[in-house]
Amino acid sequence: MRVLAQGFGALLASTALAGAALADDHSPYSAEITRTTHNIAHIDAGTWEGVGYGVAYAYAEDNICMLAEEFVSVRGERSLFFGPEGKNELGLRGADNLTSDIFFRSQIDLPALREGAQQTSTETQALMAGYVAGYNRFLYDNPVSTLPERCRDADWVRPITSDDMLRLTEKTMLLASSLALAGGIANAQPPSGGQASAKIKTLTFPAPPEPSYGSNGWAFGSDVTADGKGLLIGNPHFPWEGPARFWQMHVRGPDGYDVMGVGLAGTPLPTLGFNKDVAWTHTVTKARHFTVYMLALDPSDPTYYMVDGESVPMEEITVSVPMPEGEEPVERTLYSTQFGRIVTVEGTPMQWQPSMAFALKDANSGNQRGMDTWLQMGRASNVGEVEAAVSETLGIPWVNTIAADREGNALHADITAVPNVSPEFAQTCGTPFSGMVADQVTLLDGTRSACDWSAVASEGAVPWLLPASDQASRTRTDYVTNSNDSYWLSHAGEPYRELSPILGAYKTQLSLRSRSNYTETEATLAEAPMDHARAKELVFGNKVLAADMTLDALLAECEGSNSLSEACGVLANWDRRVNIDSNGAHLFLAFWDKVRRSNDLWEVPFDKDAPIATPSGFKAGAPMLEKLGEAAEELTAKGIALDAPWGMVQTRMDGEESIPIHGATGLAGILNMQESIEIEGGLTPRHGSSYIQIIGFDDDGPVADAILSYSQSANPASPFYADQTRLYSAKEWHRLPFSDEEIEAARIGETVSISE
Repeated sequence: MRVLAQGFGALLASTALAGAALADDHSPYSAEITRTTHNIAHIDAGTWEGVGYGVAYAYAEDNICMLAEEFVSVRGERSLFFGPEGKNELGLRGADNLTSDIFFRSQIDLPALREGAQQTSTETQALMAGYVAGYNRFLYDNPVSTLPERCRDADWVRPITSDDMLRLTEKTMLLASSLALAGGIANAQPPSGGQASAKIKTLTFPAPPEPSYGSNGWAFGSDVTADGKGLLIGNPHFPWEGPARFWQMHVRGPDGYDVMGVGLAGTPLPTLGFNKDVAWTHTVTKARHFTVYMLALDPSDPTYYMVDGESVPMEEITVSVPMPEGEEPVERTLYSTQFGRIVTVEGTPMQWQPSMAFALKDANSGNQRGMDTWLQMGRASNVGEVEAAVSETLGIPWVNTIAADREGNALHADITAVPNVSPEFAQTCGTPFSGMVADQVTLLDGTRSACDWSAVASEGAVPWLLPASDQASRTRTDYVTNSNDSYWLSHAGEPYRELSPILGAYKTQLSLRSRSNYTETEATLAEAPMDHARAKELVFGNKVLAADMTLDALLAECEGSNSLSEACGVLANWDRRVNIDSNGAHLFLAFWDKVRRSNDLWEVPFDKDAPIATPSGFKAGAPMLEKLGEAAEELTAKGIALDAPWGMVQTRMDGEESIPIHGATGLAGILNMQESIEIEGGLTPRHGSSYIQIIGFDDDGPVADAILSYSQSANPASPFYADQTRLYSAKEWHRLPFSDEEIEAARIGETVSISE
């Protein structure tokens, strides 16, 4: 065991860490870190402060530059260090650094977050304090001059405080909700004096760009598994770059806490994972976590709005964003109402006009209950206790929870922090335009105080949120699954009862990825009971449902077309998969991208009573052949052979080495989703299958096979930058070490002991 010496008290004191004491013999800041194959970190600590301390230190060892830059982002200092015109991956759309800084400086209410932190459990408070201490301890042990090239000698790498953790947690809670409209909030300004108010006849709201955060998750129960125990497949689709990358850890803490899995940057515990009795995963839900209010403004002043016939002044929030040296700070005044922050959406009628404006209210703003929820989930011994954790706290921000236990139970719980909007409330507080945007956003009347959902009492865990009893949850002994479609179908053929529209549309058309999920799951179970081997085939089958739905008809139209003989021949010989040796996959995907938005694509329209089979009947006429010709010409112009193996087209670079990557867009009905961007000569993933886990149970504990597609470290110089990427490429899996004996057998290097 290697022991890192004490002597960090001065740096701790300089961070003003709430509740932290200088080093002494009774300090709770102590942890042991053991690394196993692929540099997975196993953290063992006797206190919750020690858990956070060890997790932060180990995470920084792998990803210090990425985490340090994230703290710059949530402080609103990107313009200062990287220039105002640089870019930040903010939410789903990205933004320039100035917009990012304005958003975070105006959105994050530190006094309120500090007060809210005091309402969290003592365990969560200790975890957060420990994380601050562990991060700062890493910087003490590793001067900036010794850090990886990306942040070596960078003046933006500095110790953090508890405020930084509050900011980062708030950003995570908003990640798939109002953060998607951060630009519309940061740039909302009152209309100029002479601007006329346009009369709105129709209203539109932009759909989120593709890809959005996604995922697949399955829980199989005793009726369909080979051993009669539960089995879970987790296949979250998340970014390959940036702080939303997952990181593998195994945490042993007080009172027998023993959980393995993954978390994002700044999370001191696994948020997806397993213990000896239960495993869980998450998929982004269709439930809406914010509402938009339509406001009527005072004709005499567009910064006043009318509520119950009275003129009410908007709250002004002025922020100052520091600029690079020698430049004056940029000041911006934003506006807030009782119905939320004023928001504008470029290119739509949702603009701040003299007579009308729109406000956004987010149920996850100030949500500090998440870590307590995940802490309870990690302590659960069955799926009922997992369901109780998400129900009692309403702390899960924007994801479904899918879980399986050793007793053979399977859970799907679409229970999150959702605004308290019942069907009756939505109808009573609707506007004449609410129906026009109902498939995109929940639009409510901002002229009546009675329509403020945060003021409506409920009997739930949090008064302003929809109670868990009014959300969707089911436990079965066959299977449940979700691929990001609405709560209404989590088992083929057995729809859930209709709930509030705030939870997602009911009996509406499924995505092709969801249809592929149900088709492949039912087919797999029809052949034999589920086990680890069959689960691996299901998640990495790489079948292309869109090809099965269209290709036969398209090839029939190809007959006699001399100009398309090569393209048609390639598609005829393609295996209709996106494996690395699938020749011609790129041609079909390029074709599909051109035609999938067509309004007149299918002979048989969607049928709510046959959601997995419809729409169907591809109309493969001359227009489709023209699109195939266009796709072939474009690939040829890029220098990509029409029959190129998919693994030569889609790659991940490790230095000079090109690693072939299987999987492709979920828009073509591919379960193993990889959304890629163009690079010279092909594509490289930016978002998709990330941490994939298959968890079962034997008499001794969990049996876990997993892979982290992009590996543990974001540092290209690390030996753990692409080691698991090669495994992913080869469809190889890693049996995770959980017991003492397994950890010892897989150990790499000495256990490190750190303390303060």
